[in-house]
Amino acid sequence: MHDPDALRSLHLARFQAEPAIFAAPGRVNLIGEHTDYAEGFVMPAAIDFATLAGISPRSDGKVVLYSENYAKERSFDASALPTEPSHHWSDYPLGVLAILAGEDHTIPGFSLTLWGDVPLGSGLSSSAALEVATALAVTSLLGVSYPGPVLARLCQRAENEFVGANCGIMDQFISANGAKDHALLIDCRDLSFKLAPIPASVALVIANTMVKHAVTGTEYTSRRAEVEAACAVIAAHRPEVRFLRDATPEDLERWGSEMTPNSLKRARHVITENLRTVAAAEALIRHDLRELGRLMAEAHRSYSQDFEASCVEADTMVALAQDLPGLIGARLTGGGFGGCTVNLVEMEKAPAFAAALAERYATEVGIVPQIHICHASGRAHRIR
Repeated sequence: MHDPDALRSLHLARFQAEPAIFAAPGRVNLIGEHTDYAEGFVMPAAIDFATLAGISPRSDGKVVLYSENYAKERSFDASALPTEPSHHWSDYPLGVLAILAGEDHTIPGFSLTLWGDVPLGSGLSSSAALEVATALAVTSLLGVSYPGPVLARLCQRAENEFVGANCGIMDQFISANGAKDHALLIDCRDLSFKLAPIPASVALVIANTMVKHAVTGTEYTSRRAEVEAACAVIAAHRPEVRFLRDATPEDLERWGSEMTPNSLKRARHVITENLRTVAAAEALIRHDLRELGRLMAEAHRSYSQDFEASCVEADTMVALAQDLPGLIGARLTGGGFGGCTVNLVEMEKAPAFAAALAERYATEVGIVPQIHICHASGRAHRIR
């Protein structure tokens, strides 16, 4: 797990300066996939995996970035930072700097050490945690403070405008605004949110299929284009429909024949997923775990069959969990095309559940998975 004392020691040894240290959590999305950029609803929880950022000022006008995960350092002149990505891990912190500079902040020289335990490429939002941790660290050096929702939007812009990943707001928002022992039902239209308590008797068991995905890939881009094409068809008949958030299943019945088969399926997923996500939050609030599990199962079928964003390994992981003692609900989480499944499991049965699922998956697929028992954590913050 991440260790602020170890990060402090790393930074001191490398830069001979005492760092201020910040942490930004990764996230797991309980339900609501590919609805955020349709201005719909999502329900993630921050988790107790995080990226740590240690920062200290420099007097030589340099911005020096060091990643302990990659054991790599990059150095730039603060007055001449890159304006385009290089498809390197440093694009994420550099993107944050580019957005802050665009907000009329003068970027000073500093040393930044980054170290995290959010699994890379697993769908647990390591990139958003990196962006939010960087943003907190740098704004502290600038002497400015942004509210959580505003900070999240700045970090989303870093990923959209600099990195080139056309992601929605969910990942950065939950990292910057998460609440301990709660999921957040987030309205991606106005960034309002409602707390949905996760009972103390429930664990979040995250199972990494060990199949990597990247949201900059063609699959993500094509799915989003298909969603937007479907919305355009409906909007031609109902001009008030700006995003699929505003559409209904009845709209698909009326005008689905005007869409390509793929656009119709993608739209069906997004429209029904919005309804499921709101219903899942209501189920959590009234402690109806049986209904929550049913909705998660339905969401996975839709994600796999209509959105076609799953894979054999993820479908297998979900299927292998179904008859294990303690399971409440299971589904693929994150951007899709690999990554992790999220399993809501009765706390006392979580260790045995995790061990059994790992054994089953290794036997069935021939890959040893990483399985973590997690809990909903709080938002990004300064540690020291």
